[in-house]
Amino acid sequence: MAAAQNAIYEARGAAYVAGSMGPLGTGIQPLGTVSAEDAAAVFREQAGALIDGGVDLIILETFVNFKELEIAVAAVRARKADIPLVAHMTFGEDGHTPLGEPIEKVAAAMDAMPIDVLGVNCSVGPAPMLEMVTKMATVTNKPVSAMPNAGYPRMHEGRLIYMTTPEYLETYAKRFIRSGVKVIGGCCGTTPAHIRALHHAVKALAPARPAVEVKESKKEEAAPIVPTAEKSPLAKKLSQGKFVTCVEILPPKGADPSKVLDMAKQLKDAGVDACNIPDGPRASARMSPMSLALLFEQKVGIEPVLHYTCRDRNILGIQSDILGAHAIGLRDILAVTGDPPKLGNYPEATAVYDVDAIGLVKIISNLNRGLDVAGNRIGSPTAIHIGVGVNPVAINLEQEIARLRQKVEAGAEFIFTQPVFDTNLFIRFKNLTKDITIPTLIGILPLASSRMAEFLHNEVPGMSVPDGIRKQMADAGDKGAELGVELAIEALEAMRGMVQGVYVMSPAGGVKAPLAVLKKYL
Repeated sequence: MAAAQNAIYEARGAAYVAGSMGPLGTGIQPLGTVSAEDAAAVFREQAGALIDGGVDLIILETFVNFKELEIAVAAVRARKADIPLVAHMTFGEDGHTPLGEPIEKVAAAMDAMPIDVLGVNCSVGPAPMLEMVTKMATVTNKPVSAMPNAGYPRMHEGRLIYMTTPEYLETYAKRFIRSGVKVIGGCCGTTPAHIRALHHAVKALAPARPAVEVKESKKEEAAPIVPTAEKSPLAKKLSQGKFVTCVEILPPKGADPSKVLDMAKQLKDAGVDACNIPDGPRASARMSPMSLALLFEQKVGIEPVLHYTCRDRNILGIQSDILGAHAIGLRDILAVTGDPPKLGNYPEATAVYDVDAIGLVKIISNLNRGLDVAGNRIGSPTAIHIGVGVNPVAINLEQEIARLRQKVEAGAEFIFTQPVFDTNLFIRFKNLTKDITIPTLIGILPLASSRMAEFLHNEVPGMSVPDGIRKQMADAGDKGAELGVELAIEALEAMRGMVQGVYVMSPAGGVKAPLAVLKKYL
């Protein structure tokens, strides 16, 4: 508010003062962690401060997600219905948003919004933006705005320098105007000299309507979805109501997979249905789980369940990876948010988190329908069997269940639980989720020692080991590993009738304990 008031004071009536609002910088559900309601509240607060400060108009700029722009427009209109409102989206050189939405589709949608001016800003220089706004001007009767960057920056003596001169921008300003643009300005890299050049260009020219034909953008139709039972052997068994067994194997920290391949072979020979492969558990750096999954399938012949996190990839990388996984024959994917780097050995590593597990499920579900994240056709659909995680003993169980329901709504087809040690708490969880009917595989972790039990309970997020079990493990002394297997068998027996499968984790990284737990079921 104070900034707006200061600008108005300095302008002294000689110029309009605009208030600028940009995107939140984080994804909106389902492609992020921020709800539409929370985003709207932030935008209303920003708009209120600018409006109370006295700005003449508001510019919404540099939005890459049309849904977020819609939320921002509604928020501004909720604070003041008649304030002049300019809305800008940002596109790449190919004329698409970072989410893959083409400018024709976005422009038509923007035209229907309660805004006064629509346009493009940032990301590109004058030449690519000219083509964008030319297309935009042909699908709307509203004024169109163009605010390009001063070209692309270059590194010079350790500094980023924008190379576009004011004279070059002035030349393009005239082309913008002839193409129908009625509001023109500058974004990144432009200086007062550039703005003066724009002023010279607009004085002598009036905007024109371009004679350009733009084809109507049609909504893409989804491809037929592959039935769940046909996606993978694991999916078929679950669809048939069979009880399935799975064992977790951690990827090696080095480049030699021979040890884990031998473990996978032992599991296959014993009759285990599948082997699940974590993706950087506790933010550790290990061999690529996708590469290991392919090795398991090709060299061992056991079905892999690939854990896939949102921590290390942006939306583009996620789509690329999922398409690649499908192409090499990987079909079972457990979509998880992923542990933050601060929990691991590389706390300074960058976490991406463009989306969380809910958004990841939505992305994979879209690909299964032959559509990318923006709803554009990709050709043949994928056939990924989508799994999700849940913690049945979460501290905030209501929130955990609400998120699980969102995952199921987004397209989840099976559930892996966190390790469960307390049967009564799992029964409570099942009673609260009777409406969720997709198959559940219970997580079982045989404890190896009292020290392990205490560590899991006190230091590992999402783990809860009951007092009674921790006391039993303490009393067991050197026989803790044997007792751990016995307790795991008891827990599995108690919960067998409530689930459609089990996946067992190994306390020491081998397969001896998991196979002992699963002996009755193999």
